[in-house]
Amino acid sequence: MRDLSGAAPRRRLSKQERHAQLLHVARELIRDAGTDELTLGRLAERAGVTKPLVYDHFGDRAGVLAELYREFEARQREMLGIALDDAEPDLPAVADLVAGAYIDCCLAEGRELADVVAALEGSATLSRVRQEAEDAYLVMCRAALEPFAGPLDMAGMHAIVGAGDALARSALAGRISAGRARGALARVIIAVATDDGPDTTPEAS
Repeated sequence: MRDLSGAAPRRRLSKQERHAQLLHVARELIRDAGTDELTLGRLAERAGVTKPLVYDHFGDRAGVLAELYREFEARQREMLGIALDDAEPDLPAVADLVAGAYIDCCLAEGRELADVVAALEGSATLSRVRQEAEDAYLVMCRAALEPFAGPLDMAGMHAIVGAGDALARSALAGRISAGRARGALARVIIAVATDDGPDTTPEAS
């Protein structure tokens, strides 16, 4: 018998679309109830799909959290790339843009990102994902800064990420303003970019 209701049939989501939908629902679940409430069963129920389908996409709960972290890092690199497209060709301007993109992206994620990191703390999965993401981000930063600063020391580059994380946490907690966080990180970036490197002169005996 023909369906005379006039309702259009629901389109079946592609695997990529379903994956994106599940991550969106996982973010909502964490926002509403925290990471402790994130299980594959609750995610499946809230998304209106079967639990085996969620297993097929992520494997386990850590897989969901790792994918959420990868998604954040991809957005952070995207924001940096967009900002740098319009950068003035001088170090302070580039440092301001790098700092702004880093802090603003962290603040846009809110407490959800911090909850995801905390839930994965100590896991081999998070260590691997964070290292991959940090390496990719630092490649972009070096490419943006080295035209004005010359070859940059990797220790200094890692210091930029460490400072950015600490300042973003303080801004999220309300201890400092977003503007102060951006300004402080920009000063760190400029200091790293203009540093001549460690003094390797032997000490006098």
